[in-house]
Amino acid sequence: MLPPPIVRTEGDRRTLEFTPGDIQSAMRLSRPTALVLAYTRAMMCFVLLQPRPRRIVMVGLGGGSLAKFCHRHLPDAAMTVLEQRLEVIALRERFALPPDDARLRVLHADGAAWLALAAPGSIDVLLVDGFGPDGAPPALASSAFYADCRRALAPGGVLVANMLSDDPGYVTALQRLELAFDGALCWLSGIAGSNAIVFAQRPARADGSPGRALRLLRDTLRNRGLGSGWCNRLLARLLLAWLARRRR
Repeated sequence: MLPPPIVRTEGDRRTLEFTPGDIQSAMRLSRPTALVLAYTRAMMCFVLLQPRPRRIVMVGLGGGSLAKFCHRHLPDAAMTVLEQRLEVIALRERFALPPDDARLRVLHADGAAWLALAAPGSIDVLLVDGFGPDGAPPALASSAFYADCRRALAPGGVLVANMLSDDPGYVTALQRLELAFDGALCWLSGIAGSNAIVFAQRPARADGSPGRALRLLRDTLRNRGLGSGWCNRLLARLLLAWLARRRR
């Protein structure tokens, strides 16, 4: 039996923790759709590769930060969130996640099992952010899972994986992801501390070669983005500002 999630509120900040002191999600009460944690801002950098997704699937709800942001700032996208723990879903009102509607569904489901049955080529962006008290579940870092992710993505579709670079299984998971996507991987170095945000793209071109944006990040910029962590974190903030402005 897993311990219940912990919700803490201090001033304008509300956090979700699975173990004391280990913050999984954070929200400003005054701006509930803002992305507080650096790794969530980094994950939104998928717009560099897929700027106008029509269907987004997210594995792991947490406090709903990414779901809220996408629901507000990507109005043309429908989003399905897969969460395995009912007690996490029960917290959605405390974290100001809007009710389900035509563009947002939160399902009580095992993400790996759900994706194994997903229609091929049906997803534009897949955000994998599933963590528990013991870190990332092995089922979300297996070769079979990454193969299912690639199959479910539409041509040009992007998988965004939130990994921990200090996790003992990090290198193995990265190798599996690279193999599943034939090397079509990129990232922005140092953008989120020990969180390694990895982007994998299913090729849209008939010859199977990666898209221009991925080749720029991976080859020309050698996965360093703007060259340093603080510059890449600034890039993420600028992208969020662009999305907010585009929404108006």
